[in-house]
Amino acid sequence: MIEAPTGIAMAIDPLVTRILAPNPSPYTYTGTQTYLVGEADLAVIDPGPDEPAHLDALVMAIAGRPVKAILCTHTHRDHSPASRPLQDRTGARVIGCAPLVLKDAGPRADASFDTSYAPDLVLDDGETVAGEGWTLEAVATPGHTSNHLCFSLRETGALFTGDHVMGWSTTVVAPPDGDMTAYMASLDKLMAREDRIYFPAHGEPIDKPQRFVRGLIGHRRQREGQILRLLRQDVGEVPAMVERMYVGLDPRLTGAAGRSVLAHLIDLRGRGLVREDNGAWRMAA
Repeated sequence: MIEAPTGIAMAIDPLVTRILAPNPSPYTYTGTQTYLVGEADLAVIDPGPDEPAHLDALVMAIAGRPVKAILCTHTHRDHSPASRPLQDRTGARVIGCAPLVLKDAGPRADASFDTSYAPDLVLDDGETVAGEGWTLEAVATPGHTSNHLCFSLRETGALFTGDHVMGWSTTVVAPPDGDMTAYMASLDKLMAREDRIYFPAHGEPIDKPQRFVRGLIGHRRQREGQILRLLRQDVGEVPAMVERMYVGLDPRLTGAAGRSVLAHLIDLRGRGLVREDNGAWRMAA
């Protein structure tokens, strides 16, 4: 991880200002990036964790301007909790993804679900919210979570990708809610679009989106191939697969890697390629 300045409002593109939250971790990289969209009035995308210093930085950057919407891409705890105190301080509506709460310990504590998220309006795929000089369209991208949305800024061709596409690492797809089949379909959906640039919640902007997404798809297919080869060698338990596939992995990420492998196995089972017998995985034929 690299150190990055938190709490500083940085104009990074027409209509877009970025503010980094002080929540770095092995899963969030330098932290969660909150985006302000607009000039005369604003939308706030992924307000981030309920961290007082971050909330103060957002209010300072808003600088008294009307906030038309607080938008959340999904309800992991590093993305949506600040929506409530920010709503209290701005009067804006919380709009975006549907609420989702699962009893799931997950591979990391900072990404557990936000149990108090309560949107005023849930956006379906293709629905919009607009202000002076800007229009944001919801793009449904399930996979990382079943309720994940990206937001397209129609005026500039920018896409705010949340955790679906990150600028520093591949996305964690962790069952039971994370779904590899849905994730791959969502990547195909982005490949069919013509967005100019991606602004992820973690990591730097992605200025060649289709090339980047093509690489993500290739990476997942490579992992799938590794799993099938291991199954043919009678390596059928997830921990043993992780040990073979992720050589030199930071031990703190082992749980997430295991759940990603499980997501691939569930996808392969749905396609009739593998089966599970008492926790051990085998080729279907």
